Amino acid sequence: MRYEIRAASPEDEDDLLALAEHLDSVNLAHDRAHVRALLEQSDASFSGRIVDPKLRRYVFLLRDLEAHRAVGTSTIIAQLGRRGVPYVYLDVIAEEKYSSALDLHFHHVGLRMGYSYDGPTEIGGLVVHPAYRRAPEKLGLAVSYVRFSFIAAHRDLFEDELLAELMPPLEADGTSHLWEALGRHFTGMSYQEADRLSSSNKDFIRELFPSELVYASVLPRAARDVIGKVGAQTRGVEKMLRRIGFRYAERVDPFDGGPHFTAGADEVTLIRETRRGRFAGSLGAGEAGRRALLMRELARAPWLRGVLTQVAGEGEAVRTAPEAAGHLGLAPGDEVVWLRLD
Repeated sequence: MRYEIRAASPEDEDDLLALAEHLDSVNLAHDRAHVRALLEQSDASFSGRIVDPKLRRYVFLLRDLEAHRAVGTSTIIAQLGRRGVPYVYLDVIAEEKYSSALDLHFHHVGLRMGYSYDGPTEIGGLVVHPAYRRAPEKLGLAVSYVRFSFIAAHRDLFEDELLAELMPPLEADGTSHLWEALGRHFTGMSYQEADRLSSSNKDFIRELFPSELVYASVLPRAARDVIGKVGAQTRGVEKMLRRIGFRYAERVDPFDGGPHFTAGADEVTLIRETRRGRFAGSLGAGEAGRRALLMRELARAPWLRGVLTQVAGEGEAVRTAPEAAGHLGLAPGDEVVWLRLD
């Protein structure tokens, strides 16, 4: 068992901070205070100390047990958009104009601010350390998929709509062309300043951004070209999301123009394919299983632990490799959650 996925804990602060350097987003900022607060919130979410499930945020860590370090992470935000802290986006609206007198026809793209006070569950914060992204175990898929299996196992804790916000093309220094052409003019703030502030306070967006339709055709080409586009670093995520049932929602991030992908939770293939069962013993010598993510929930920290292993299931009876059973501390009858990876 070289790799395991488990719930993150406050003791993982240094590991998660190192991973944040490779993303540095609202969901996972490269800032120690942010990471510390995030881990405390996650631990309180897994443990149930945060009573209202809509306020919970769950962070998962992928660990290399041989190297003794975290090499990947992902997050679930139980609800993005509540009273006082709305989910904010730009609707992308197609509009046609035609003048019969001049026989001129134009296609325009309009941007209009939108708000939701009863928003979706967000999946985000996905990072795999660059040195592990081409590992044959397909570690990125595993640490991404764990979120959907957790949602399947606790369907009542999450919203009916799932959201994924993808990063658009940004310059090497982090410059957002859409922000420079639009947001900076209405806030006087840098992209990074506004992005960080929005994680805790969205009032300035509602108060300062234009409420009427803005035509993208009046913006510089560099700004128009990133609206709804996926950056090179997230094209693999886009491909995965489309494969499991997500679609572009014709909405984008108001700061950088990154596309929003949505799906009905019960329509996502990974949620439908996640299974619950009970451990029924180890695979026999020479017995073949299917490659799977096998997880066990725990009554104390780390609350959840999972491994990549071989699983065979008949109804609710689940068998797995002896090494996996030992690592998870499974005894006959223990409940497990599993998802096939091939």
